[in-house]
Amino acid sequence: MTHRPLGIAADEPVRVVLAGAGAMGRAWLQVISVEPGVELAGVADVNLGVARDAVAQAVARGGSPAVPVGGDVVVLARETAAHAVVDVTVPSAHHPVTTAALLAGLPVLGEKPAAATLAEALSLCAAAEVTGELFMVSQSRRWNPRLAAFGEAARALGPVATLTTQFFKAAHFGGFREEMADPLLVDMAIHAFDSARFLLRSEPATVYCEAWNPPWSWFSGNAAASATFAMDDGARYVYDGSWFAPGAETSWNGAWRAVAEHGTVCWDGEAAPVAFTEPDHAGRRYVDGPADPAGGRPVPVADGPEGIAGALRAFVAAVRSGRTPDGEVHGNVMSLAMVEAAVRSAATGRWVLLDDVLEDAHRAAVRSEPHAGVRAALRAWPDPRSGLADAATTA
Repeated sequence: MTHRPLGIAADEPVRVVLAGAGAMGRAWLQVISVEPGVELAGVADVNLGVARDAVAQAVARGGSPAVPVGGDVVVLARETAAHAVVDVTVPSAHHPVTTAALLAGLPVLGEKPAAATLAEALSLCAAAEVTGELFMVSQSRRWNPRLAAFGEAARALGPVATLTTQFFKAAHFGGFREEMADPLLVDMAIHAFDSARFLLRSEPATVYCEAWNPPWSWFSGNAAASATFAMDDGARYVYDGSWFAPGAETSWNGAWRAVAEHGTVCWDGEAAPVAFTEPDHAGRRYVDGPADPAGGRPVPVADGPEGIAGALRAFVAAVRSGRTPDGEVHGNVMSLAMVEAAVRSAATGRWVLLDDVLEDAHRAAVRSEPHAGVRAALRAWPDPRSGLADAATTA
């Protein structure tokens, strides 16, 4: 989707208001304070005391000046002449906060998920279309040079038939996650699902998922799941995860394997990926470098910003240039659709079509949308998948 560039001088910093001053908001404060070309204009939170504490902590660290705080992000942005909003509110607030910012002419960089529901995420896609403002979702794990190297190495070995993720942690969070119905799928799996789309360069068509929880788990809801996605190019993506797995834990990124026509690439989620290949008919290897005793070759990893720092840098470049960044909402929504489809499959015990999930969400979005222009934009899509794809590929 095309969006309006800021039109500011190259040496003028992009001034941002941070919405949400909780733990994740404070992590963003640290990143904003050290990113060249970005300036914190203010911090908004429904709890002004929390916002003041966050600013005071940032000032005490020496990385940020004292900035105004407020309870309304749009009002604060206007008062401080901010150019953009970084939305790190709780998921239930993503839709109202982002909608208000976009309608006020402010581009938004938002924490994942795009919204609390797929229907709300589709509404935000349409709001971005109507306003011409950028809404980019920060899927922080996409900004990992080792993940990128893993994907490049796998694709160099020919078509990928199977991609797998194993994720096993004994996570004692306390709080809301331990009371959720499907904590692993809803709160965590979106990272892996989004990474799978990024790696395969294809989209999900159907999914079968099972989710469960043993009697001894400290979670109330299903904290383990196994999901198989059939992608639109014929590849399969298999996710197997648990949040009640003591011992032999994986990294937070999970352990990955890609099986391609001419070899396999493995990644433990932390170190450099390792490729296992055979010489082709001309004797050329697809991945250069010395082999380890098992025959694997480490994959070269390029330098680059990681995590939320990478997302912030991409967002700033996009709002300056008008180019569409990785993570623009139309291109991100299918990751949330994978979550909702997996949850539906686990609840029904059946294979679920992603298009059915999208169409149900689209109907709900049109039905509940209060803004006439946004509702008209939603209705103008020939179908949800086409509407998302057309906008995502328009630069």
